Amino acid sequence: MSHSIAAPEGGVLPAHGNGETQSKASFWGLTLGSIGVVYGDIGTSPLYAMRESVLAAVGAGNPASETVVLGILSLIIWALLLIVTAKYVLILLRADNHGEGGTLALMALAHRAIKKGGGAVILLGVISGALFYGDAIITPALSVLSAVEGLKIVTPAFDPYVVPLTIVILVALFAVQSRGTASVAAFFGPITLIWFIAITAAGLWHIGQNLEVLRAFNPVYGFSFLLNHGMIGFVTLGAVFLVVTGSEALYADLGHFGRGPIRFAWLVVVLPALTINYLGQGALVLADPKAIENPFFLLYPDWALLPMVALATAATVIASQAVITGAYSLTRQAIGLGLLPRLEIRHTSESQFGQIYMPRVNTLLLIGVLLLVMLFRSSSALASAYGIAVTGTMVVTAMMAFVVVWKVWKWSPFAAALLIVPFLFIDLTFLAANLLKVAEGGWMPLALGGVIMALMYTWRRGSRALFEKTRRQETPLEALVAMLEKKPPQRVPGTAVFLTSDPASAPTALMHSLKHYKVLHEKNVILTVETADTPRVGDAERVRIEPVGKTFSRVVLRFGFMETPNVPKALAIARKLGWHFDIMATSFFLSRRSLKPAARSSMPGWQDRLFIGLARAANDATDYFQIPTGRVVEVGTQVTV
Repeated sequence: MSHSIAAPEGGVLPAHGNGETQSKASFWGLTLGSIGVVYGDIGTSPLYAMRESVLAAVGAGNPASETVVLGILSLIIWALLLIVTAKYVLILLRADNHGEGGTLALMALAHRAIKKGGGAVILLGVISGALFYGDAIITPALSVLSAVEGLKIVTPAFDPYVVPLTIVILVALFAVQSRGTASVAAFFGPITLIWFIAITAAGLWHIGQNLEVLRAFNPVYGFSFLLNHGMIGFVTLGAVFLVVTGSEALYADLGHFGRGPIRFAWLVVVLPALTINYLGQGALVLADPKAIENPFFLLYPDWALLPMVALATAATVIASQAVITGAYSLTRQAIGLGLLPRLEIRHTSESQFGQIYMPRVNTLLLIGVLLLVMLFRSSSALASAYGIAVTGTMVVTAMMAFVVVWKVWKWSPFAAALLIVPFLFIDLTFLAANLLKVAEGGWMPLALGGVIMALMYTWRRGSRALFEKTRRQETPLEALVAMLEKKPPQRVPGTAVFLTSDPASAPTALMHSLKHYKVLHEKNVILTVETADTPRVGDAERVRIEPVGKTFSRVVLRFGFMETPNVPKALAIARKLGWHFDIMATSFFLSRRSLKPAARSSMPGWQDRLFIGLARAANDATDYFQIPTGRVVEVGTQVTV
């Protein structure tokens, strides 16, 4: 995924040069890229959304009347127009955090703007982040399974092989993640563009057979369907929501492609293609009620079935790839914001910053996806589990958007409510409809979200408790430096860098070094790494140096919550500020804490043990901060928490 600089007007500036031709080339390249990465998920919804909506309304084996089909088509069209076009494309894409989007970027933006109630904003961010992991597990399972099920339309003999083939494709997809997406991503845009052209062509052909389906643009058909069908209409609404799954990707990938390309791709390519295909499926079902078995693949003549199954499989793999890399990015943001422990992050591209691979996250996602495929075994069964995760995220996004419109955009509370509350009402209605499916599979994303929330809450609470406890026991840095410079111990050449989370107190590693070695380096640096509430930090704000004494200085390195901290690179910037830094004459002292449960803890016993387990599983600080292992001295300490 390419990174660009978002222009104030929402366009994208070229990464190099200023020529108009280059700017246009950059815009078209980013637009094509956004078609592949941003719209892969929502673009594959036609595989199952229309089928599930009609089946929810009439039940399996029953023909759908013209009233039902037009009502469902009307709900689908207006869901795309109101939720995706109005809420995400026109409003939320403007709520960027220094050019970055996504639920955690929105949380950081809202948290920075609000003085009271910041804890509630953090909680909303935790909920949305937790639900996204449910989406990240369901999307690959549902998308690939629905594509491979097209083989049953070619011949029923393929039926026993659908699940095994799906598993093979998914295992292969997750296995290649460590190689990075740079080489594959070049094909994402073109393949997905071909997909949208193919689904548009099929839809147009069938619309031409029955122009009556165009009446579905009238919202009265949707309202009358809901009013006349009571609870069945409400249940159907939960299936209709499947057409907008993937909307969050528009906002999450804002920093990668910019507003202009994302908006242009949606309005000119994706929205027309989806609308035409759904109308075509509706026309087919009216002409042949039995086509509801699989209205998407039955749009095509027999000779085109196998090529479309292959194209659909490629499109769903791309959709899955986008959500997998999204899970990596979300995890990195959560680590930066202090919601999860440090985990190994590998950069898979020297030129593209956003391309990362996280082995543990990849393994856990694969296990979850395979369990889902083997447990549910069909896309229809999985569709019941899908909506809750996405609707929950949308509700939370709308709540945080209200805070941003009110506090950041400086609108009056009434005006902000007038803008956001209608969308929140629509999201809550869809959420209520999807909650009816809890027993049918909706429990899965709720259970997974609950586990992730417990992990995030425990890590945040435990980290704060540990910080407060160690701070009470530590010596003020200024007092220690004054004492050491008044009666200095034996000096040794070189520079010692002591890492600490509290720059006001003497690091534990420094105290233990003095206690056991009884020597002090010629130069000593108390180093703190801070995470800013912005996605990235410029070089001008990266390093802050403050002398504490003749031989001591305090250095604070700041990184954005979407950056991976690299201490040696950041310290190289400090040379320009006058600090003579030689990595080969520097020793980094880290404190490795061994946590034990305290007799009286501020947390319940289960949470205490969970926090200690998370701390033990955290990636080594040396690796996370990318410090050369040969320059590191670790000092062990035991702490009760």
